[in-house]
Amino acid sequence: MDNNSHQFSEEPVKNQGNQGGQQPPRHNGGVGKTAVVAVVAALIGGGVGGGVAYYGFDHSGNLGVTDTSNKAGTTQVSNVSVKQSDASQAAFSKVKGAVVSVINLQKQNDDQSTWGSLFGDSGDSGSSSSKSSDSLTEYSEGSGVIYEKKDGSAYIVTNNHVISGSDKLEVILSDGTKLTANKVGADSVTDLAVLKIDGAKVNTVASFGDSSKIAAGQTVLAIGSPLGTQYATSVTQGIVSAKSRTVDTTDDNGQTTGQATVIQTDAAINNGNSGGPLINLSGQIVGINSMKLSGSSDSSDSATVEGMGFAIPSNEVVSIINQLVTSGKVVRPALGISAIDLDQVSADQQKSILKLPSSVTSGVVIAGYTRTSIAKRAGLKEYDVIVAIDGKKVTNMADLHTELYKHKVGDSVQVSYYRGSSKKNVTIKLSQTTDQLEGGNTK
Repeated sequence: MDNNSHQFSEEPVKNQGNQGGQQPPRHNGGVGKTAVVAVVAALIGGGVGGGVAYYGFDHSGNLGVTDTSNKAGTTQVSNVSVKQSDASQAAFSKVKGAVVSVINLQKQNDDQSTWGSLFGDSGDSGSSSSKSSDSLTEYSEGSGVIYEKKDGSAYIVTNNHVISGSDKLEVILSDGTKLTANKVGADSVTDLAVLKIDGAKVNTVASFGDSSKIAAGQTVLAIGSPLGTQYATSVTQGIVSAKSRTVDTTDDNGQTTGQATVIQTDAAINNGNSGGPLINLSGQIVGINSMKLSGSSDSSDSATVEGMGFAIPSNEVVSIINQLVTSGKVVRPALGISAIDLDQVSADQQKSILKLPSSVTSGVVIAGYTRTSIAKRAGLKEYDVIVAIDGKKVTNMADLHTELYKHKVGDSVQVSYYRGSSKKNVTIKLSQTTDQLEGGNTK
């Protein structure tokens, strides 16, 4: 398959391995935007320390207690076993061999180590033992999935935050083989990255399904290395909780940088699952696990947040990774504006400043421009409210990004907007806008 021509399979939803005994991650395990996770091992159930009954079928086909013996101490395991054709098991077996652990190694200065300080190492020159040297230390661990093998190399998709800041990257295959990985490209906006490894020992490659065909309630599986390689190739099952959810994206400092449209799932996703696949019961990747909500909500009842994980839809993943393989980066079209969602503007301001018709309840309000803004050149003004791109409704910034990113630099789009009570349309040829916004604002 050509690097730039990944196709989505429209196969209907109908319905591989191990890992080396590695140490758990020293840091956050590659999963960004999560709270600290406390791991508690507990025995669950009422039978601990009590009697255990073994069940089987009697000659009439009824379920009953297996007859062992009238003598104490002669209990046996029933010879009845459950045989089933499990779609989840089949899907997992199809993909598990393509799931890998990704190790982020970063430099650590030996002179600043605890031991050097403890023994009063002054770092004076002339002594080889006191010379400064940088050593690589495991910073975090995450997951990834092999999606292509070509020309002797294998390509892995993972999250950008899993590899961010790395000085060296290692990948552990499902059979425990450890390989050095090279970064092909990364994109912080979508939190995706592509790595390349020697493909000689790669035997399984996963395929992408069409994320537009998923539906809420559909069974999905999340595969990865929760808490690090000690638990590599773990699988959890859940459902698609929501096909499309808009969430804020943040940088390493916790600052909101934009919004992303993601799949919400209740399949368990923990630190280290980032970059691993979310698959359907046909064994196709429908998303790349990226983040979860954890801890307590902001509501007054402080309800605990559970079972809220998010994955980047496969349709977007394929578009991004093809660009990363081709050019090492993603070039996006832009209008050259700063904007806010209309629902963030008070009703009084919508009426007195924007002067919108009462029927207009959603859209994106232009708040500023870049110095070379194509939107400004096309005649759009501050306080105009964008409501559609090429006839597709725009209700918020996430919609605006989604519609724009369907196009390439150089494409022309029709922008529908309101200026006061009047609806207008203008055709704009898209360009890449990278300069700063007027007034020093940030988008």
